[in-house]
Parts: sequence; structure tokens; C-alpha cells
Amino acid sequence: MDRRRIGAAALEVGAVGLGCMPMSWAYTGSRQRGEESLRTVHAALDQGSTLLDTADMYGPFTNELLVGRALKERRAEAFVSTKCGLLVGEQHIVANGRPGYVKRACDASLRRLQTETIDLYQLHRADPEVPVEETWGAMAELVAAGKVRALGLCAVGARASRREGRGLHEGTVRQLERIQQVFPVSAVEAELSVWSREALETLLPWCAARGVGFLAAMPLGNGFLTGTLTPGQGFEPDDVRARHPRFTAEMMAANQSLVVGLRRVAGRHGATPAQVALAWVLAQGSAVVPIPGAKRERWAVENAGAAAVRLTGADLAEIEALPSALGSWD
Repeated sequence: MDRRRIGAAALEVGAVGLGCMPMSWAYTGSRQRGEESLRTVHAALDQGSTLLDTADMYGPFTNELLVGRALKERRAEAFVSTKCGLLVGEQHIVANGRPGYVKRACDASLRRLQTETIDLYQLHRADPEVPVEETWGAMAELVAAGKVRALGLCAVGARASRREGRGLHEGTVRQLERIQQVFPVSAVEAELSVWSREALETLLPWCAARGVGFLAAMPLGNGFLTGTLTPGQGFEPDDVRARHPRFTAEMMAANQSLVVGLRRVAGRHGATPAQVALAWVLAQGSAVVPIPGAKRERWAVENAGAAAVRLTGADLAEIEALPSALGSWD
């Protein structure tokens, strides 16, 4: 698999990463047997998908434990990205950006991951009660201590910007401008897919202009762009899509034209709709790395195969001409 460089430190990763969250969090069947998840991680590494994305809140904690088990004999082959800053309660998820907490969270993640160093440590969400510069400064101290190689920001506050009448990522860009003065940002993680293209407006250009890597979260539209979901099929209550406006039977049917378009392009390349969706994300910039989630070994292998799909200018134009997805994204 081709490799891509992200951040000022030119960190190298496989062009397609692996989102580990679905193995432990947010989707039906996430709490699957550990052995199957371990095989999925190993399959991804075998294909060259070296970037493994996790977070302490996934599970909570169990996803990092899983990744740690998987890497016990293969740590040198992997690039580990994890996150801090969100606490999971029985009914609410709250932000905690206090410097002391961030440092304790990092030590806990290192233990669960069974590693001496985290390759990319991301702030999952800025704490409105703590100046983001203070949180970022504490994270920078972790780099100085050798516990972390590079820092990133997860753009999870974007929807608040839209509710306030601003562009989807305007608030994120302002945060980035502030923390960049404290310590270099190596990567930004935010949603980007054929059915969620808002990052192309301001966030991705900001990253590209400054040599900041971009980790494309949910590049398969929570599974919709794979073409394997049927409108009206329904989801179990523990599946995040059961509450997602775009996964009602009506909206899934209305957005089928996106899958039809991806399938048409895929037919010309002997690929799957999912691989074309990922290839489109890869085409958005040389430092863009999609991190599709996968629970099964075969999906990790299929996703990795997208790195070999070379879309033509005509292919890209055809995909970009597809209609915008209908329905709210939150």
C-alpha cells in the first residue's frame, strides 16, 4: 500500500487506515468476541493499513485494551492514534480538558495500549470550562516527556457552529489557530465522505495550506456508501444509526442515488462502491487518510484495497456531480 506523510513531523502511515471504534462502541454487535476483532486488526496491518484509530471513550476503555492486545507482537508495524478529553457517564458524555486529567488519561491509555509511546494523541473535544490553550499546553508536555510523538485535534464541535448560524467548521478553524500558537498541530480528524463534504469548504484547505494531515472520519457514511444497507431494514437500539436522521427508511431511499453513482464508477474499475467512496476521499489531498471503521476481517481487507483504485478526472467529476445527501447529519 502507498504511504502518506502527515504533519510537520512527516509521520508516515498507510494511505488507508483502520477505525477501531465499531469493534467496541456505537454499532450493533460492537461488543463482539475479541478474537474476531484481533483478526480484523491483524488483517489491516497485513494489508498495509498501519494507522489504527481508537479513543479512551470507546467502550469506554475496552477499545484501547483490544488494540493493545492486537499490537503486543506487532507494535513496530502500527501507527497508533488515540484520544482524550471525553468522559462517558451513564446518561451523558462530558468534556474534561483540565491539564491534570489529560496527563492522567495519557498514562492510562499507555497502559491499556501496552506501549511506551502514542504516535498521535488527539483532543477529542475542547472543554468549554478550560481555555483550549491550557489543555493543549498539557498535551505538548506529554510530547516533551516522550509519551506522545505528535498532537491532533478531533473536529467534534463543528455542529455547534452550524446551529449558531456559522459555517460547519468555522469554530474548529478558530480553535486550530489558537492552539497552533502553543504547539504544532500534526493532524485534524473530521468527517469527510461523498455524502458529507463540508470539510472541503474551510477545514481541509486550512490543513493543506499548513502541512497538517487530515484523518477522514466516517468516510463510508456510517456504512451507507457501501451499498450493503437496505432502506427500512432498521437498526438495533444500541446502534447509533437508529437515531441518525439520515438512516430513516425515507432518507435511505432518497439517498440511494449516491450508492447508484458509486456502483456505476466501481463497475468500470472492478471495485466495490465502498472502495470508490474511499478512493474519492484519497483524491482530496496527498495528506488525507481515510479511517473507515471495520468489525470484520473481510471489510478491513476490502477497505485497504481502495488504495489501489485510481479514479480518473472523469470519475471524480461524475462523483462530485452526484446530488447532495438529503437529511440532517445529526
